Amino acid sequence: MNGRAQRLAIGELSGRTGVNIETVRYYEKIGLVPPPARTEGGHRAYEDAHVARLTFIRRARELGFTLDEVRSLLKLVDGGHAYACADVRAVTVEHLDDVRQKIRDLKRLEQTLNGIASRCEGGAVLDCPIVEALFEPAGRG
Repeated sequence: MNGRAQRLAIGELSGRTGVNIETVRYYEKIGLVPPPARTEGGHRAYEDAHVARLTFIRRARELGFTLDEVRSLLKLVDGGHAYACADVRAVTVEHLDDVRQKIRDLKRLEQTLNGIASRCEGGAVLDCPIVEALFEPAGRG
């Protein structure tokens, strides 16, 4: 290259980062991604910093971080100064606790669905045990 920053159209940015075009626009709208420069024709012109930031966001989202958690992590990174790894760890550990709770909830859900499904023999009947179980108040099925 000639030393100039590379400019990417939104489609190219999407392709490089794996982030849908509409999602890129949404992240700009909510302030997770800074607005890019515009071409003379008014088109967005993204730079390498946008690629890096969107890659970070996409990866964090793949790991299940909420947008608020991603925002918190980016604030630590964006400070322009050294940040405490302990702060990043704290956000991560809190997220890990949430993931573990979801796993416990999913295991209970699996047991409940397994119990409901085991009531049904799959034949043609007027009263389906699964449908009946869904009419029962929670905690009884």
